Amino acid sequence: MQGLEILSQSLPRLAQGLLVTLEISFLSMIISLFGGLMLGVAMNAGNKFIKLTLKLGLEIVRVMPQLVWLFIVYFGLSKALNIHISAFSASVIVFSIWGVFEMMDLVRGAIESIPKSQFESAAALGFSKFQIYIYIILPLATRRLVPGAINLFSRIVKTTPIVVLIGVVELLKVGQMVIESNLFEYNYTPFFVYGSIFLIYFAICYPVSLYSKTLERKWG
Repeated sequence: MQGLEILSQSLPRLAQGLLVTLEISFLSMIISLFGGLMLGVAMNAGNKFIKLTLKLGLEIVRVMPQLVWLFIVYFGLSKALNIHISAFSASVIVFSIWGVFEMMDLVRGAIESIPKSQFESAAALGFSKFQIYIYIILPLATRRLVPGAINLFSRIVKTTPIVVLIGVVELLKVGQMVIESNLFEYNYTPFFVYGSIFLIYFAICYPVSLYSKTLERKWG
């Protein structure tokens, strides 16, 4: 079957595109984990100015579409600062900013769900505020944080196809290139290529989403 032949010949190229997609996703998620953890703790530190500033930042990130952020960073920021920002770097920056603020909110919610008696008991035992967070609060909050963090990772992976609009050659872009080079020979090429891309995203995101729901039921 011609469609399957085209698909089998294109698998190495699709794999390269998938690698770029996963690189953007994993780099963004790692930065989001560390950045979101620090900002989430900062939100609960009791400083009203810091909390208000971070909440404002969260709202700005949420109301602005990720595509607009991509254009701002790739076209606007590089021009304003007169520096070269590659399309790949711009993608990681934008997804990291999004991930950091979303993770920050998850961390804030997880910490706020810890009963105040835990803080008071630890303080009564002579723990410093830093020790209370490191040894007691963060370990307790982690169990409530993991399902949401996994779900965030799945959302980041699913949103990465928009980076094609600033020229990143990721999975979807590779698929388009394969279709353009074979469309005249076989009219059903888009069906096989986009169908395979759908299956790839499904194979990545569905187990992650399923695992997230399992943890929510287990640790909820």
